Amino acid sequence: MRLMPEELLAIILQRPVNIYLPSSATSTCILPSKAVQPSMLRERVPVGLMSSVVAPEKPTSNTMSPKEVELILVKEQNGVQFTSTTLVAPNPSREEEEEEEEEEEERETWGKKIDFLLSVIGFAVDLANVWRFPYLCYKNGGGAFLVPYMFFMLIAGMPLFYMELALGQYNREGAAGVWKICPIFKGVGFTVILISLYVGFYYNVIISWALFYLFSSFTRELPWVHCNNTWNSQNCSDWADNSTASDIYKATPAQEYFELGVLHIQDSKGIDDLGRPRWQLTSCLAVVIVLLYFSLWKGVKTSGKVVWITATMPYVVLTVLLLRGVTLPGAIDGIKAYLSVDFLRLCDAKVWIEAATQICFSLGVGFGVLIAFSSYNKFSNNCYRDAIITSSINSLTSFFSGFVVFSFLGYLSHKHSVALDKVARDGVGLVFVIYPEAIATLPGSSVWAVIFFMMLLTLGIDSAMGGMESVITGLIDEFKFLHKHRELFTLFIVMATFLISLFCVTNGGMYVFTLLDQFAAGTSILFGVLIEAIGIAWFYGVDRFSDDIEEMVGQRPGRYWRLCWKFVSPCFLLFMVVVSFATFNPPNYGSYMFPAWANTVGWCLAISSMSMVPLYAIYKLCTLPGKFCDRLAYAITPETEHHLVDNREVRQFTLHHWLVV
Repeated sequence: MRLMPEELLAIILQRPVNIYLPSSATSTCILPSKAVQPSMLRERVPVGLMSSVVAPEKPTSNTMSPKEVELILVKEQNGVQFTSTTLVAPNPSREEEEEEEEEEEERETWGKKIDFLLSVIGFAVDLANVWRFPYLCYKNGGGAFLVPYMFFMLIAGMPLFYMELALGQYNREGAAGVWKICPIFKGVGFTVILISLYVGFYYNVIISWALFYLFSSFTRELPWVHCNNTWNSQNCSDWADNSTASDIYKATPAQEYFELGVLHIQDSKGIDDLGRPRWQLTSCLAVVIVLLYFSLWKGVKTSGKVVWITATMPYVVLTVLLLRGVTLPGAIDGIKAYLSVDFLRLCDAKVWIEAATQICFSLGVGFGVLIAFSSYNKFSNNCYRDAIITSSINSLTSFFSGFVVFSFLGYLSHKHSVALDKVARDGVGLVFVIYPEAIATLPGSSVWAVIFFMMLLTLGIDSAMGGMESVITGLIDEFKFLHKHRELFTLFIVMATFLISLFCVTNGGMYVFTLLDQFAAGTSILFGVLIEAIGIAWFYGVDRFSDDIEEMVGQRPGRYWRLCWKFVSPCFLLFMVVVSFATFNPPNYGSYMFPAWANTVGWCLAISSMSMVPLYAIYKLCTLPGKFCDRLAYAITPETEHHLVDNREVRQFTLHHWLVV
């Protein structure tokens, strides 16, 4: 049976059909015209189904947007006659909406390449470069200490530094988000975020001490010169030579100023007797928090400009202090002691352990900061060159600061006619006791004190900025809704840090500070970097990681780097974790030993960050669908390759994946 055209249309045209045409085209549809009984059937049909389509070109803008052609068909007894057309603007397609969202959420980048380099250098070069490396070098064989230091720098420090920069730049996410390459390891991202947060609880307090000293330096006579102040005790003397039992309890004016005048530790019996926050230190801490907030609230666009001051000023001040220091009597003797070579010390295993420990903590790997900073780079940025430059500058700064420190220590030793080992120390005591005392003996001491504490302030600020940026970027990238509220979220983070830090500015705050310093970023950060290295080099695959780097910089990493990532660095980190547990000593401050409950709290703090790794892995395996093997396959396969798991093509289930380098 053969159907007439009108009968065919009556069957086919049962529902509206949308027609999409470019805005620059119009359509004229010519249909056969026969007289039939009208029934007013309203239809939308594709233009291609018409007998002919004429689309005359008209001069319009280049912008093309879809249009709907609405056809009103009038069905009559002898045929169908086209009566009218209407152009209707359709709803935007899902693809257009996604493109608009991508444009709105396009990741910001550093204003200039130098902003990134200064930010990384400013974070890596911190107070420890001034107060720890020079002392370790002096104590462990002088110039001979550079041998194990450079060895561990080459086999572990630089490779891990390079790995984190490349990881963040390729994935363009924070410390947690980058683990879309191997979802089961996302817990290590939360580990490093927590560690950075914990460090911020006490690191900001160091900066507040430096700010307090800076304000105190604007006087004609520095307050730590004499023993006639209200805070001084009967044990105060101009110089404490602790070589005899009779004066073992003596203290210098600078030491008493720090402990009794600034910390007021004499008003506390221990960590269980903290007292209230001292308003002077609280005010300084509040100023530090305000500086941090306005440096971070707009992201790298603001922090990248702040580091032009905070990252460069320490080098200017160190140079000025060195030029002044070498002119002092005894300075050359101090520098000679700093550089004296004793290769026999290399036979001591402790020297190698301390060199390895210094490498782990001086470069700043494991805090998530390098990942966060590099995630704001352009995709084609040469992260390999950046890793070499910034890690080298960090080590050279540590070595250079030793000349500055020991020129003044040599002068102090000469002035008080005591052995150098009586004045040489590391940690907080060096920058807040020994160095201020040396400065106090110089002509124009107030000026030199202002310069020195300005250097400490800038050294601390950019390192604190890096730690906070790691937390903010890591959480914002993980919880996308926070992107639109960065200012409020940054305020929340810095205020939370401020409130916890108040425990460190009480009378017994030094005990809380010591506990946090011991447990917040010790063994836990070594553990975090170990898991990070295993996740990238073994589960994601060092070959795949090398392909990613080649895609960015156009050059595949050499075999040296691949061997370090897959074998040398993980073995080094495993060794360091074992040594960290084996050589653990309970914290103490002077003669004060912490109670058992305080050590328990400290270990709980350390475990709270490390536990993120197994807890998230268990959570991931429990929430994925399918059998255990399927869940494991999804958990260790990059999120962009989950379709391969459906086809049973899991790289990690092949022997080649584990053997290739």
